[in-house]
Amino acid sequence: MVTTRTAAGPRQTLEITPVAGHIGAEVGGVDLAGDLPQAAVTAIRAALLRWKVLFFRGQRLDHAAHVALARRFGEPVVLPRRGGASPSGFPEVETTADRLELGGRFGMDHEEWLERRRHSLLRGWHCDHGARVDPPAATILRAEEVPPYGGDTTWSNLAAAYAGLSAPVRAFADGLRAEHRLGVGYQPRPGEDAYVRHLLGRQVATVHPLVRVHPESGERSLFVNGYYLERIQELSRAESTRVLEMLLEQAVRPEYTVRFRWEPGSVAFWDNRSTIHLAPSDHTVSGAPRIMHRVMLAGEVPVGVDGRASEPLTGSRPGVW
Repeated sequence: MVTTRTAAGPRQTLEITPVAGHIGAEVGGVDLAGDLPQAAVTAIRAALLRWKVLFFRGQRLDHAAHVALARRFGEPVVLPRRGGASPSGFPEVETTADRLELGGRFGMDHEEWLERRRHSLLRGWHCDHGARVDPPAATILRAEEVPPYGGDTTWSNLAAAYAGLSAPVRAFADGLRAEHRLGVGYQPRPGEDAYVRHLLGRQVATVHPLVRVHPESGERSLFVNGYYLERIQELSRAESTRVLEMLLEQAVRPEYTVRFRWEPGSVAFWDNRSTIHLAPSDHTVSGAPRIMHRVMLAGEVPVGVDGRASEPLTGSRPGVW
């Protein structure tokens, strides 16, 4: 085990321990609910750029401390009112309790939601709000209550996946742009479907570069996911489907991934610009609840290798949620 120790203030020493070869590190020696000194913020930011997702255990964050923590690293996204997803008084916090609210709003239980949202393994992989013209820069997710087994989340390093491609394929991907659209990863059911009407009424779509240049590190990352990405422009549908399948399979190769077992008080902080993640679909087996809270940091409009920025098609403007 290799642990890096960094002075983070007069009484704190951060311990950063990688947990996989290309992605993920556990961070110890820090109280995220406390008054983080600037040295700790700087060290955490550097570790995030290097390892893409950071894990903190045994934290005691409430909603106010969660938002305050996020503000040390960027501007929290203020979410629009959506069926009580945010706790009262904290519009920056989104609470997900197995999305059971779908039963009343859209006439389906959680098992059906999982089946139709993740009808294949690759379709479940996503970055947060990837169909927006300015997807969040990062997400901070904390666990309040977790089942005794199941419920793990998996992340993949898109920069490592890009670097792992052959040079000719990297050069090919560098010049491509693709349409990302809300709801692509959802499999509709025949006949009446209130959720499809909900998606169509709130359509979001953007043309993003297929390879994104990170605004801080300068790294190139595959900008692919299974839940939003619809097609590559200028390719036929058949060509686009096969190229995207190949790139997404590359993006989620096991060596580029890390899986995290949640505990109450665990926090994951990930770079949404260079990762995709797979939310669990096995956590309902135990029958125990899984209650999580997330705060997202406002992000930039992505830029490709050629310097061209993403272009909105419908439903989103930079900085407007």
